Amino acid sequence: MELKNISKAFDGKQVLSDISIVVPKGSRVLISGVSGRGKTTLLRIMLGLIKPDSGEVIGAFSKQAAVFQEDRLQAEFTPVTCVKMVCAPHVSRQEICAQLGEVGLAEHIDKPTGKLSGGQRRRVAIVRAVMSDADAIFFDEPFTGFDGKTKLTVIDYINRHTNGKTLVFVSHAAEDAELLKAKEIRI
Repeated sequence: MELKNISKAFDGKQVLSDISIVVPKGSRVLISGVSGRGKTTLLRIMLGLIKPDSGEVIGAFSKQAAVFQEDRLQAEFTPVTCVKMVCAPHVSRQEICAQLGEVGLAEHIDKPTGKLSGGQRRRVAIVRAVMSDADAIFFDEPFTGFDGKTKLTVIDYINRHTNGKTLVFVSHAAEDAELLKAKEIRI
């Protein structure tokens, strides 16, 4: 994927101005920058959810998954059901439970996600994206609200289960690039 000279404004306020980046297939990048710099807007442009005012996106990925700042889970569904909905048909309940267990959710797999804490729901959303059939996964501030141990557990999980996939992260924490084995792009 290549972004060429991307610019975007909202209500007359310039959020992105002439941004150009290349995200090679199978790579990992972390987009960092101060609050209000347009990181989430750039991610939404990459996902095709909003259009830039100028510039172009070349080579968008055909199968994409995303972890948004809001978890976007169905409150009445269990974590297993939320994940199963995006998996290939051959993925078993046992596999899903095992991966949910890897991020500390073994005791919560059959509870409605609406009864889980925000951090637990965030981990379900991450497992859902990782286990999807997507070639590219976009993560918008995925570790917000995690304590240090949980963050490292989830990063380890992502690193072990996403080989060959293109990963794009948005984070305020530039040190996440090293933990995620990602190239940092500051905007």
